[in-house]
Amino acid sequence: MKRVAISTLGCKTNQFESAAMIEQLKAAGYLVVPFTEPSDIYIVNSCTVTARTDAETRRLIRRARRLNPDSRIIATGCYAQVARGELEKMPELDCVLGNQEKQNISNLLESAEHSVSDINAISKAEPLKLTSFAEHTRAFLQIQNGCNSFCAYCIVPYARGRSRSVKTDDILQGVRDLAANDFKEVVLTGIHLGAYGLDLTTPTSLTSLVREIEAECIVPRLRIGSVEPNEVDEELLKLMSTSKSICPHLHLPLQSGSDSVLKRMGRPYTSAFFRILMGQITAAMPDAFIGADVIAGFPAETEEEFEDTIQLLEELPFSDLHVFPYSSRPGTKAAGMPGHVPARIVTERAARLREIAKMKKNMFLERFIGKELKVLVQAYNDKTGSCRGLTRNYISVSFPGEKSLTNKEVTVLVTDSNGEDCSGFKA
Repeated sequence: MKRVAISTLGCKTNQFESAAMIEQLKAAGYLVVPFTEPSDIYIVNSCTVTARTDAETRRLIRRARRLNPDSRIIATGCYAQVARGELEKMPELDCVLGNQEKQNISNLLESAEHSVSDINAISKAEPLKLTSFAEHTRAFLQIQNGCNSFCAYCIVPYARGRSRSVKTDDILQGVRDLAANDFKEVVLTGIHLGAYGLDLTTPTSLTSLVREIEAECIVPRLRIGSVEPNEVDEELLKLMSTSKSICPHLHLPLQSGSDSVLKRMGRPYTSAFFRILMGQITAAMPDAFIGADVIAGFPAETEEEFEDTIQLLEELPFSDLHVFPYSSRPGTKAAGMPGHVPARIVTERAARLREIAKMKKNMFLERFIGKELKVLVQAYNDKTGSCRGLTRNYISVSFPGEKSLTNKEVTVLVTDSNGEDCSGFKA
């Protein structure tokens, strides 16, 4: 059996696609091994959201060549899709495959030709089959791909193509397959989840899909991935707040708290809209985990505009923040904008945002000390005799337990927090 190793960068969609590729490769007779081990074939499933992730892809390619000088090395994913020429120049790399080529990866591994399809010509989302996942307790399920928004800073529509949805019946079957393989939680993922169903022959919506999954009681826990702020409506919030299976967890790509910056970014909402939305979410789900993405140093961002963001973040009850220093992506509208902020200032602003994120998460976790939470046990450490798992509202919790509790949801009394996760005892 030939050995193949995969390293994955970036979003949950990429993680899902890597898991689907692994399942496909195993079915084709390959032995999948860790990326740190000698392998006959290495695959780097790349991300291109920032220059840093591009650099990490190149580093992994060089690392693979050092691990086995005689191996075959392949790059796929978003960086491969938008910068094929850059990667083809790398002497360590044997083949570049685009995002669409992941559908048929087992037949392309040993091809001598690079293959990157025109992603914009893809009009339908063919479901990648997945019945297992590395974590064995939680699984990601891709329900949508691509994006039509073309925000000024974002390269993703060029890497993923236009928004296209997986058919509802295929998604329902995908959830059933994962549940049949004893997964207790399924996370719905996509590039632009709020656009789900709009392109189908019979248009539908994310809320309608989630309602169907929930009504069928397929899986004990259902989690929704990142959703655009303007696409979280009252109907979805009501469904989430009354459901026994939908996890009280939302991740919102805010990006900025300044109206003028949001306008330059091409974001279709204002800071006032976002304040109202946060109030609606917390009213519907008081204990919900609310995360957000924020970009530091967007072109021409002034000190006053940055302070608007700081003020908004400090005022609102976020649970955590993902902070991204602005990274210029060739081909995007923002790349050609005047007034790019000096790197030193971008770094300083990002650091300040991360301090707020740290404070917000610590405050959120401390709210649950002394409370009982349901924890899906993901792992057991036999050296410490402790279990680690995740609550429905996205808190990582550790507690003394037994291996037999793995993949079970147990009630834990939270007794402490270190600012990153919580600890406690089985109730």
